[in-house]
Amino acid sequence: MESTLQAEKPASSIRWREYRPTKKTPWNLRRVVHLHRRSGFAATWNELQRDLQDGPQASINRVMNGTTCEKTYPEDFERMSASIAEEAVRSNQPDRLKAWWLFQMLFTTDPLTEKLTLLWHNHFATSNHKLEDLSLMRQQNDLFRSLARAPFGTLLTAALHDPALLLWLDAPSNHKGHPNENLARELLELFTLGFGNYTETDVKEAARTLTGWTVIDDQFSFRASQHDAGQKTILNQRRAWKGDELVELLLNQRGTAQHLAERLCQLFLGEEIAQPEDIDTLADGLQTHNLDIDWGTETILQSELFFSDQNIRQRVTSPTEFIIGATRALELVDPPPQTMILADWMRKLGQDLFYPPNVGGWNGGRDWLRTSAIISRANFAAGLSRGQFNANHTHLDWSSFAAKHGRSSIPEDFVAFLADLLFGGEPNPGWIEGIVKTVSSDSHSREAVLKQAVATVLASPEAQLN
Repeated sequence: MESTLQAEKPASSIRWREYRPTKKTPWNLRRVVHLHRRSGFAATWNELQRDLQDGPQASINRVMNGTTCEKTYPEDFERMSASIAEEAVRSNQPDRLKAWWLFQMLFTTDPLTEKLTLLWHNHFATSNHKLEDLSLMRQQNDLFRSLARAPFGTLLTAALHDPALLLWLDAPSNHKGHPNENLARELLELFTLGFGNYTETDVKEAARTLTGWTVIDDQFSFRASQHDAGQKTILNQRRAWKGDELVELLLNQRGTAQHLAERLCQLFLGEEIAQPEDIDTLADGLQTHNLDIDWGTETILQSELFFSDQNIRQRVTSPTEFIIGATRALELVDPPPQTMILADWMRKLGQDLFYPPNVGGWNGGRDWLRTSAIISRANFAAGLSRGQFNANHTHLDWSSFAAKHGRSSIPEDFVAFLADLLFGGEPNPGWIEGIVKTVSSDSHSREAVLKQAVATVLASPEAQLN
């Protein structure tokens, strides 16, 4: 799995070269946990042990091939997923559509694609607050999923013809002689070039270029009579630009490759882990590879930088990662949890799916750790440990969970098992002892202590990072 980027730019791309285990950076449980938490939503104990034995190349291949997660849903996953989505649209209940997406994330065997779908939901941030059309929101979500790893030009073109996005950004109001700049501004600033790589004149001229793009009967339509066919100057190039020509122009700009490289690094790397020269090199590779998101993703996930000590557990866990990751790792999927309840908890934690806060999406990072969100995370952890989110509040037997994987239910051993499962080992010296002291008491039964241990571990500062 030799990196093409390494071969093309050996001097400047050394941190992107393929990770190979060494004594200093061994392939251990810590790195296996890291791979799953960053590329998806955490792994089960059996999945971790499988990948620990098989090594990094086989493990990364499974991530990229969409076969990393063992099948956990007892029925036909695709049929059930479609049924949940159709019922959400038919009943016009947004909470059901959110539940559908959580069902997808929880039971998919391809969590990387779901994580990229979430990235594009944030990149082309569209809110149902304005649309009030669940059918179009579902259609957009399916679009992001189907093109999540495609060359960005394919995704961008499809997104700009997506009815939900066009309505969200007022494309039908963009007429010849009366241009509306919303779509043009976000196209330049958020979708492609990034702030600082265009002028206000470019926005105005791009808006003229996109006149006539509209939505009729919930489908993209071009009205030639509403299109401004005059000469426009965009990025210092003057011609009678048309919409598709503008898209092609933007895809060929260095700023677009740079913006995408930054987006991918924000998704898979910790804060400030990628240095400017790393992002520049990744942008070079993206330009060489037709802005292929799959290529960029694999380059990052197989790199020395991704598996470096400085990158492990140095990124704030998003609400989606926190909720889906904990539920998956602790195997709380049989019976399946009530994903409508999980979606509501995700909203309390600050990430309301299909309702991003503005056109810029969620800021992420440390913004996820506001006081109210931290309290909600602790409350969610307590409910999860008691089985409150499963149908009929199923009683959870944590002793049996430990025994299933050959681990003891003695509090010290159980907390050590949780540390291995969630972090790849004790995150700090004395951490296990501190958790045990917090939850142990002579007045509590063994099972009560184990429940408290699960809740306390998930609410700990260490569990807010991945």
